Amino acid sequence: MTNSPSAGPANRLAKATSPYLRQHAHNPVDWWPWCPEALAVAREQDRPILLSIGYSACHWCHVMAHESFEDQATADLMNRLFVNIKVDREERPDLDRVYQTAHQLMARRSGGWPLTVFLTPDTHLPIFAGTYFPREPRHGLPAFSQLLNGVARAWREQQAAISAQAADLTEALGRLEPAADAELPGTEVLDAALTQLAESFDEQDGGFGRAPKFPHATNLELLLQHHARTIAAGTPDGRSLRMAVFTLERMIRGGINDQLGGGFCRYSVDDRWEIPHFEKMLYDNGPLLALCCDAYAGTGDNLFREAAEATANWLMREMQSPQGGYYSSLDADSEGHEGRFYVWDREQVRILLTPAEYEPFAIVYGLDQPANFEGQWHLHGYQTPVEAARCLGLASAQVAALLASARATLFAERERRVRPDRDEKVLTAWNALTIKAMARAGRVLERPDYLESAQAALGFIRRTLWQNGRLLATCKDGIAHLNAYLDDYANLLDAVLELLQTRWSRADLDFAVALAEVLLDQFHDTQAGGFWFTGRDHEPLIHRPKPLADESLPSGNGIAAHALQRLGHLLGEPRYLDAATGTLKLAAAAIRGLPYAHATLLLALDESLDPPEILIIRADADLLDDWQTAARQGYQPRRMLFAIPTTETDLPGALAGLVPGAGPRAYRCRGTHCALPLTDIAELSVQQP
Repeated sequence: MTNSPSAGPANRLAKATSPYLRQHAHNPVDWWPWCPEALAVAREQDRPILLSIGYSACHWCHVMAHESFEDQATADLMNRLFVNIKVDREERPDLDRVYQTAHQLMARRSGGWPLTVFLTPDTHLPIFAGTYFPREPRHGLPAFSQLLNGVARAWREQQAAISAQAADLTEALGRLEPAADAELPGTEVLDAALTQLAESFDEQDGGFGRAPKFPHATNLELLLQHHARTIAAGTPDGRSLRMAVFTLERMIRGGINDQLGGGFCRYSVDDRWEIPHFEKMLYDNGPLLALCCDAYAGTGDNLFREAAEATANWLMREMQSPQGGYYSSLDADSEGHEGRFYVWDREQVRILLTPAEYEPFAIVYGLDQPANFEGQWHLHGYQTPVEAARCLGLASAQVAALLASARATLFAERERRVRPDRDEKVLTAWNALTIKAMARAGRVLERPDYLESAQAALGFIRRTLWQNGRLLATCKDGIAHLNAYLDDYANLLDAVLELLQTRWSRADLDFAVALAEVLLDQFHDTQAGGFWFTGRDHEPLIHRPKPLADESLPSGNGIAAHALQRLGHLLGEPRYLDAATGTLKLAAAAIRGLPYAHATLLLALDESLDPPEILIIRADADLLDDWQTAARQGYQPRRMLFAIPTTETDLPGALAGLVPGAGPRAYRCRGTHCALPLTDIAELSVQQP
């Protein structure tokens, strides 16, 4: 199996910007991208559409491509019976979201990738939906060729049944639309979410539920913020802190974290975070980097700082383009095998390391235990360095130095291997998550290089993906296209607000306002509340969702509500606050039904019920850094801090009244109330409940 295209003549996908589509450019399948021309061909020829959705780092997508799409006989069948359309779910999350939902309604189980959906040629409603299908029947699945013939026969012979199914599906999709409540939920839904998380918490290995285990960074963020609030209120909840910190510690020490090169893999296939699905996704690593920074700020534990730096360094080293944007993902496979780049032969490690290095390294990372991945060793923290030092009778500092030396040696050796493929398209929403994290890392870890990385990525987006006052969703090889989605605008607005708290820029503030205005104009439902996933001028699809729950990315509605609230409080703009409130009312029933699945909305709700503190410092440039540093001490998620130099004038909205004085001063506001300005730097360290 290989990720590279087979050697046949090129099809229409050769001109695509998506590396995933290009992987199929030499298939014998007569692939189309999703486009008006392909839909017209299906309609004119009255042939069903075979829609195949995947992404470049997807292991089972590669398997199905190798087994079926590279097979001439299967391709001939596909070409004869269907109009075949290949979609990159990362470029077209609108299509993926709609048809994953349709699959779930039809199959009554969750979907995944590759997603295989057969559509009617006129309405584009599903005839049948599934995921991976093998070349030969196995594990209760039919052969893909059997499925092709079966669907084609059903299209010819069962038109009435297909029409009735389409009508039922349309009705079911309509029922998914939430109805707004008259009132906001109260703090009881926050308590309910914490209870649900506690009930599913894995006391032995961290995380929630059983394998496969995903990081679920938003749930951990909810726990950390809850703990910080209870500390400020004088009623500390150690349980929420323990769940968050213990889970994050186990992930950092586990095989889901690249122990040599930094960066987290997508998920763990076991309960112990030991063996991952080896793909590395940008959208995981941004939130996890931010979470490591928060955990370090809240606990002072260097484990979290080291993990944050390893992740940030990996992002800059391997995932940031020379132009500034961050690439999308690293593949799970290399040389045709999942995980080959990351695993080790024990004797090879023994030869590469000195005996003094090997002994603690084997104890910590499991080389003294049986092989854990297909006869080889994937590095996983079975023991802590402190435990290894105690076992060997050595000083902890000595063991730490030996481990660092061993990791450096193995990393250098691993760099000589054939690397996994990298998907080098730049996605706006995923970049936004990473910009936010790198800005926070620059601030919390006092690393200007991380801040510069974040600013370079934002600069790339503004140069390349912000055109004529609108965002585009993706860019590859200098070609930017596709209207951006809710996630793009909401996450980028959130990221710019984070950057503003790290280093003030009037240009960034103006950009934040521009993003907020497009959010309201294109995505906001002024009648029912909330935000659609696609803009008003987007291509019509079979359903226009308003996603509320957190999935692989945080909820776009949750991020929009959170960011608009913060910008609304900063500028005193009621339209932003009203849109956020309407979103929370729309989501009320969904939040009450399954609180822990809506952590991002809960974070927005918490700040709606009790607005965060906004601290604005006005000082000359030579004093601004000192005052800013004094106000940043510890983990204060409910404090927004903006340090604005006295040279900055003509500020918009509520900022216009916060004028500099004879000396440095800080304005402390909460909601619509501002206290008298502070003129003593010592007062800045006081954390407000």
